[in-house]
Amino acid sequence: MRIERVIGHIEGVPVGMVFHRRKDVQHAQLHQTNQKGISWLLDKDGSKVGDAIVLHGGYVDDEDDWERIQYTGASAGKDKDSTGRLLRSQSWSYEDNAALRLSYERGYPIRVIRGYKGDSRYSPSNSYRYDGLYEITEVRTTPSKQPAPDGSPIDICQFDLRRLPEPNQVQTPAERHLIEVLEELDDEPTHVEKFPRSRSMRVRRLVRDTAAAQRIKQLYEGECQLCGLRLMGPDGNPYSQGAHIRPLGKPHHGPDVEPNILCLCPNCHLRLDIGAITVDEEGSVIVRSDLAGARLLPKLTVRDSHRVHPEYLRYHRRYWEQRASDQAP
Repeated sequence: MRIERVIGHIEGVPVGMVFHRRKDVQHAQLHQTNQKGISWLLDKDGSKVGDAIVLHGGYVDDEDDWERIQYTGASAGKDKDSTGRLLRSQSWSYEDNAALRLSYERGYPIRVIRGYKGDSRYSPSNSYRYDGLYEITEVRTTPSKQPAPDGSPIDICQFDLRRLPEPNQVQTPAERHLIEVLEELDDEPTHVEKFPRSRSMRVRRLVRDTAAAQRIKQLYEGECQLCGLRLMGPDGNPYSQGAHIRPLGKPHHGPDVEPNILCLCPNCHLRLDIGAITVDEEGSVIVRSDLAGARLLPKLTVRDSHRVHPEYLRYHRRYWEQRASDQAP
């Protein structure tokens, strides 16, 4: 049965799903074409409205911070040179820009697909990934950082997008309700340190393992990146955990992407979570609180197709260094 492209999530395509080619993204009905950045469809009144964008190393004015995106509009082929550089200003009358702006005016969510040429902090290494729903919060005409080849200034159509809350990123009513309840609990004042796991993250791990974490665990075949241990169950399958270096929960708001995830055994996962182990930007393992009888590798094991971003390692290390400084007498 052919699934129709609609506004919002596409049935049967979970957030975090990876596609090896742009053509696969199109076949999954996530995007209208296998080349353009902006996708649109016809609304009930026949108007063209934007439904998806691809982040794949586009224009110099694009900015990606996971929760927030600054996105440059589109131009006709004749308005760009062979390298994709703009020759003249963008126009709101161009159908792609007009469609995305109309979605802003109508309050429609936008599907975001990240490609391997995007920001290395969030992008997959050699594929495309559906990263869920965002809302357009503002549109504007603004000067581009890069002038035309002849030096004349260029105006671009620019969109600000914000990632929708986590309940909007799951596709079953039971999960949405559970996460909404747990996020309300997380907002209550508490004196308990929540770096290791917020309550919503603990339960989500029981409800569903994220697609990104599953891919990292499969890549390492259950082998811990910190100690090299591979735990095997009686069924012959390895057991490991996907550990987020910069946690997903409040107040850290780390992204659920491969560059922020390690494949760890339960012991190393816990030690990372409580700051007993940190890793520097070169991958050297730093033991801050030793454990008798436990062997650690001198450097983090990283396979070629896994890009662990140094920004997350830096965040984790500095967080625990600051914690230690604050608690010192």
